[in-house]
Amino acid sequence: MEKQEIFGIKNNRDFEEACLQVFQQQYRENRVYRKFCDLLTRTPEEVSSVASIPFMPIEFFKQHRILCEGREVVQTFTSSGTTGSQTSKHHVPDLSIYEHSFRRGFEQFYGPVKDFVVLALLPSYLERTGSSLIYMVDDMIRESDHPESGFFLKEIDELAVLLKRLDQEKKKVLLIGVSFALLDLVERHRFQLKHTVVMETGGMKGRRKELIRAELHSILKEGFGVGQIHSEYGMTELLSQAYSRGDGIFNTPPWMRVLIRDMEDPFSYLEDNRTGGINVIDLANIHTCSFIATQDLGRRHAGGFEVLGRFDNSDIRGCNLMVM
Repeated sequence: MEKQEIFGIKNNRDFEEACLQVFQQQYRENRVYRKFCDLLTRTPEEVSSVASIPFMPIEFFKQHRILCEGREVVQTFTSSGTTGSQTSKHHVPDLSIYEHSFRRGFEQFYGPVKDFVVLALLPSYLERTGSSLIYMVDDMIRESDHPESGFFLKEIDELAVLLKRLDQEKKKVLLIGVSFALLDLVERHRFQLKHTVVMETGGMKGRRKELIRAELHSILKEGFGVGQIHSEYGMTELLSQAYSRGDGIFNTPPWMRVLIRDMEDPFSYLEDNRTGGINVIDLANIHTCSFIATQDLGRRHAGGFEVLGRFDNSDIRGCNLMVM
């Protein structure tokens, strides 16, 4: 499967055909994924639909080198973690695929990034190395081609002044920030923004008590004076992102899809409005693994999906299948 085929998907049939091709390719070329599938007795001969494809537990990115054979790593993205904890590592052989994915994905939902002044409030990510989010946002800042675009670490007051000035000048602004930092900003300043997209990503990173999304968005909407809070759903182990333009309902680009699995049966998928584990298909992960069972809980709706939180490690099924 080639890059142009992944990003040329136009309909459901294209997507399902691509999934089966990628599964067969990754079964052949990814030793870890192949062993996982064999332990589940799900070889290519037994897989004839997307629903029968095995989804690898996301924890394997912490425990194993997830990479197709014959690929040279050019960049390794790492997850955040507390001191001494094991972090995920996503070994990427072709950064052009990641760049194409996040550029086209953002443009599908928001239009060209060059139309925005991009302001990034991502202190917990800037304070470490290996963040795929920082890589993406740095590219967006450069592509935006506005002199005001940039990262902010602790310059809360300077950011507030700039946000108000840009909004008064009626410039389109994308403010993307980690949740705890956005809360810090609205606790010190109040806004009435009419031309700014406020997008939260990530959680509290141990800096604050975790809030449910509805509560977080309520506080941020009041603080920024906006009608909706947007969200980005991505992770170290993925090369694509889903976006929400309000109400916590996410949608994916054509090469990405979310399924909701039954917590007791990894090959059973739930109907709309029922809560289960989030499985992600990300065909941009062509050289690693495109079929990932996350630790997130979610629900599908007619208009997209929502993320409800995390589930306890004791509920994870299948992670003890492999000790290598």
